[in-house]
Amino acid sequence: MMKTIPEQYLIGAAAAEGQHTLTAFDAALIKMGIGDCNLVRVSSILPPGCQEVTEGFRFPDGSLVPTIYGVASSSTPGERVAAAVGIGFSQDSFGVIMEHSGFMTAEEARGKVEEMIREAFEIRGMQLKGIKIKSIDHRVTTAGAAVAAVALW
Repeated sequence: MMKTIPEQYLIGAAAAEGQHTLTAFDAALIKMGIGDCNLVRVSSILPPGCQEVTEGFRFPDGSLVPTIYGVASSSTPGERVAAAVGIGFSQDSFGVIMEHSGFMTAEEARGKVEEMIREAFEIRGMQLKGIKIKSIDHRVTTAGAAVAAVALW
């Protein structure tokens, strides 16, 4: 049996327009740098010792990338969509990742993510060392999407 524990992560948020909500989502993923790989949606744990990669990191085309993400999309002009993702870091253990998305502002999504991170640490009886959150919102013109994600590698 193969055991894989990611050692790096990329956190980001992006929004985009398209002719369709799915192509808007795809364009947002491309802006974030994860549009040319296959996202495998996973739950919310950042492995101990996982290090953040900076902009310019490139996943191999077509690779399977475990990802925690929130996405909101709409084809109603004028609607606002938002997404946020955050990581709660512990002093000496794993981290917890939470995401939220919907019809709201980036700040509302950010607030919900922070609230959930704090609750997740409380539930686990872990001490929260720090939080990193990325959020974005977008006012739809034709078809728009907002995505926030943590991709693990």
